[in-house]
Amino acid sequence: MTATSYDILVAGGTGVDTIVRVPELRIPAGDSVFVPPVRDYVGHTGNGVALGAHALGMTTKFVDFLGDDVQGEQILAAYAAAGLDFSHVVTPHGTPRGVNLVDAQGRRFSFFDGRHPADLRLPRDFYLPYLERARHVHLSITGVTKDMYADVHRLGIPSSTDLHDWDGTNPHHRAYALASDYVFLSAAAIHDRLDEVLRSILAQGRARLVVATDGAAGCHVLERGEEKSRHFPAVRPERPVVDTNGAGDAFVTAFLHALSQGGSVEECVLAGSVSGAFACGAAGTHTEFIDLPGLRAACARASAL
Repeated sequence: MTATSYDILVAGGTGVDTIVRVPELRIPAGDSVFVPPVRDYVGHTGNGVALGAHALGMTTKFVDFLGDDVQGEQILAAYAAAGLDFSHVVTPHGTPRGVNLVDAQGRRFSFFDGRHPADLRLPRDFYLPYLERARHVHLSITGVTKDMYADVHRLGIPSSTDLHDWDGTNPHHRAYALASDYVFLSAAAIHDRLDEVLRSILAQGRARLVVATDGAAGCHVLERGEEKSRHFPAVRPERPVVDTNGAGDAFVTAFLHALSQGGSVEECVLAGSVSGAFACGAAGTHTEFIDLPGLRAACARASAL
């Protein structure tokens, strides 16, 4: 039997998010407030990219650490139900968790417990057989994936990462930025230094392009060989925005899918923007993913505006 080849291997970044819906992202007077039901969702960045790629029809493999705990059981059950090909290594440190506050406009603030020790790494004999069969690898910045880059580069596999709200200086994020071929990040913490930070990634690393998402303002893309980033406006959401959890991961997933199909930067950005806007219409973390027919139809409608 021929071993399965993967369109994308996603490494690291699963966990459970507790979503608390609040009137606003501000501590009210007093010591308690009534909120809608607090719910737990399988989430985190690698989860969003893996499930999003799976929903778009990409042959997807996902690997990470999990705890032998209730949260780990919840994740395994969710992936089995979704048909996602997932393998894990058990860690005594438990399954990562986050608490996300979401306001009435769908904006969120996250508290991530970061329970993995700084030196925890996915074992080479565990990830290498999957990596050797991958056409692309997306590495989450959780730290457990850092040592994979030597093999990624040796094998010549294109790689991507998402730095999230990197401040442009934190060395943990910078290591991922400089080692990846496609780099995504949020513009939230670097608005006044946007082109400077994007140029530094290209000048000091191997990236072919860098994408800084900017919420409702769209995104900024800087390609190797260009001096200044290009701005792309956001697409108009086709349904009300209720929760921005997972929008960035949805953008990354659809961008990478379009890239795998030979799409231009403009086509990749449009796909990412449509997918991100779609994710904002569902409550919770990674509860609904756009499929390929839906993505193509929504991109066509957005292009016609």
